[in-house]
Amino acid sequence: MGLGRCYSPNMRLKILLSNDDGVDAPGLNALADRLEDLGEVWVVAPDRERSAASHAISLHRPLRIEQLGARRFSVDGTPCDCVYVGLHHLMDGDPAVVVGGINHGANLGNDVLYSGTLAAAMEGALFGFPAVAVSSATSDRDGDFSLAAEIGAKVIASVLERPMHPGVLLNVNVPKGPPGEIPGIKLCRLGYTDWADAVGVRHDPRDKPYYWIGGERAGHDAIVDSDINAHNQGYITVTPIHYDLTDYRSFAFVRDLRIDGYQNIPDTLGNGPLDYPTVRQRKS
Repeated sequence: MGLGRCYSPNMRLKILLSNDDGVDAPGLNALADRLEDLGEVWVVAPDRERSAASHAISLHRPLRIEQLGARRFSVDGTPCDCVYVGLHHLMDGDPAVVVGGINHGANLGNDVLYSGTLAAAMEGALFGFPAVAVSSATSDRDGDFSLAAEIGAKVIASVLERPMHPGVLLNVNVPKGPPGEIPGIKLCRLGYTDWADAVGVRHDPRDKPYYWIGGERAGHDAIVDSDINAHNQGYITVTPIHYDLTDYRSFAFVRDLRIDGYQNIPDTLGNGPLDYPTVRQRKS
């Protein structure tokens, strides 16, 4: 399958679904149920919660895979491990789309750098597949993920109808609240949010210290059309994210750097947004 291929609605598509909240997470199960209307769902997810695993992949230890049902597997590894073994070992064909979610809690702004749910979808994008990550503001395991599942399935259905740009995933965040109170869906850029600079120190029963990283959020950005601000205003947010983290705005700055003893070699990158004309072809 080549990235950008469109699919007929009459085809029984394969969908690879993973997450970072674990294979038994209600959000994942809610989305899996809704996606059955679109195609053959393969669930390959961590055997336990792996939140904030980012794009870690296991290279120096073996993985254990357990089959839990038809097209349903747990892996004692990271979300990226799950997608990797799903694509290259477990599935009996290529998926039409790779999906991460539903994450228990929003994935907005710079939080996407830590999210295992985003990384699972990005792993699919890296291998040439359309990819979507779905997160819900509902973080309670006993919460209602039906709205996020409905919106996620609709976005994924739309993605299957038209080609996506190479290496892109769509990051979808669904707010809380009744559907009638959501004003709409908004295209957004990534925002920025601060976590309080905190490392909590506690002591175990033997009086040895141990540490907790993190704290309460200290604030968020004032960026126009950021996903954080749109989410706070009650919108469903959709942000396209590419694996290429190159900052084209800094090209001129880097060209002006002078590194003692080395000559600056001319480049052909230009000064505007980068183009990605090539398409990675899947093996037949």
